[in-house]
Amino acid sequence: MGFDLFLGNTKAVTETRGMLASERVPGALLFTGPDGVGKRTLALMLAKALNCERRLPGGDDFCGECARCRKADEIIAATIEDLERRRAVKDSARRVEGLVYFDLQLIEPITRYILIEQIRQLRSVAYTRPFELPRRIFVIDQAESVHWQAIDLLLKVLEEPPHTTTLILICPNSFELRPTIRSRCRRIKFLPVEQPVIAKILAEGRDLSEAQRELGTRVAAGSIAQAKTFDPADYQRRRRPWLEFLEEVSGKRAASMNPSDWNTLFDSAKALTENREESDETLRIGYTLLRDLLQILLSGADRNVANVDLLPQLKTWAPKLGLKRIERLKTGLDQAYQLQIRNVNQQLGLEALATALLSETRSSD
Repeated sequence: MGFDLFLGNTKAVTETRGMLASERVPGALLFTGPDGVGKRTLALMLAKALNCERRLPGGDDFCGECARCRKADEIIAATIEDLERRRAVKDSARRVEGLVYFDLQLIEPITRYILIEQIRQLRSVAYTRPFELPRRIFVIDQAESVHWQAIDLLLKVLEEPPHTTTLILICPNSFELRPTIRSRCRRIKFLPVEQPVIAKILAEGRDLSEAQRELGTRVAAGSIAQAKTFDPADYQRRRRPWLEFLEEVSGKRAASMNPSDWNTLFDSAKALTENREESDETLRIGYTLLRDLLQILLSGADRNVANVDLLPQLKTWAPKLGLKRIERLKTGLDQAYQLQIRNVNQQLGLEALATALLSETRSSD
């Protein structure tokens, strides 16, 4: 048991193990790359390795079985439970009451942000000696969401890192962080996981047809997390309103639409926005469909199309929409995401976008 269990991103694992072998793990690391490719998993593995009692000097792995490795598992389970409990507290002022940080601490947003109180607690604990483990590790997941009022506090810790503490920041895009933060961290870059690895995950212990595995492999887009949770029926359910929406905006014009057509269009917009808990996944599916349409329109190739089961429909829609309308739809999804963050009605935005597209003439392409 150890780093050999990690799937994909061989280069990132090799670089991490190399730091361990040379005994040169810096006080601050930055793990960057797409969501779902194992950044947090590798950060927690590194935390175990830094504390594993069976790792000898110059060793580059951890056992996962010694008392310290088991203690690390217990601590992480406790921090995840604490985060979930705090997110469930309705009174925002009480969400940060009684913060206690362990030797191995996972720090994530408990609202839209990682709050100043969370970073203040990190700073006050970072310079103290660990309680139960030789080294204290702070894993800051979604580091781009650190509240602007807390950035300077975090920066001060990074500028003068404690010799007993390691900070691992996790962020999909390093450029979402201040240059002063990036410059104080050693960056380890993660990439989408190779398709054979994703296909193997989908094949293990799941009764999926070959076509379903092919679809799952492509829509996962290199994300292990997406592959592990892929449910063909659920994916098609979430995708269906997008198909109705695209069918209407690509196949008709406003002047030729009857009341039934408008009802179908508005019902699809409503279905896409009514469940806020699914909004991130709904938008992701929309972006994937637009990427497929662009792929077909610009190259005509099928090999990179994610929604491979929809090829005939996509090939019909792509030329009807044209490049300009696809770009407009992409801008509309960007705006829908912004409206979601601001808690504004997304449905009206999609309906207005569809109406504008349907009112355009073909000469505008």
